[in-house]
Amino acid sequence: MPRALLLTGDAAEELDTMYPYYRVQEGGWDVDVSSRTMRDVQLVIHEFDPNSDAYVEKNGRKLPVDVPWAEVDVERYDALIIPGGRAPEWIRVDPDVRRITEHFFARNLPIALVCHGAQVPAVYGLLKGRKTACFPPITGDMENAGATVIDAPDVVDGNLVSCRGWPDMPQFGRVMMEVFSKSINSASA
Repeated sequence: MPRALLLTGDAAEELDTMYPYYRVQEGGWDVDVSSRTMRDVQLVIHEFDPNSDAYVEKNGRKLPVDVPWAEVDVERYDALIIPGGRAPEWIRVDPDVRRITEHFFARNLPIALVCHGAQVPAVYGLLKGRKTACFPPITGDMENAGATVIDAPDVVDGNLVSCRGWPDMPQFGRVMMEVFSKSINSASA
């Protein structure tokens, strides 16, 4: 059975995390959640309030962790998922997050980036010359990292599939599973 690694941490957006988490399982994949420690991850809910210039945040569910970053054996996984929220801001400074992320890019394995998730590979220079979607306010960051930002719910660039955030999940989920399945079918052919 194919296996995906969901790379995340506290303050990951709940819908950005849970939609892909369940969608890959629905598609017949196993998925392991990886964070800094084995402590449950505190997900957050981002809402758009007409009385606020930015989204507002409140605590959401807790997500159990299967493996800490330092113990991830990258060879066990066929795909990588990096959800958005505020987690990408801080997880990207960890050397094991870099090791994990670079492995998937170097081997051209499927990678799904949701919302702010693009911040993780961008800081390592891995989006240079690539097309990606992202949460619109970080478009400048992605362009400064050398990416071409496409304003669409399901951007595919080879092994990379991305979206702007949880409102894109119906389109993104289908395309993510197509990219993931294509990779598995190519590997077994």
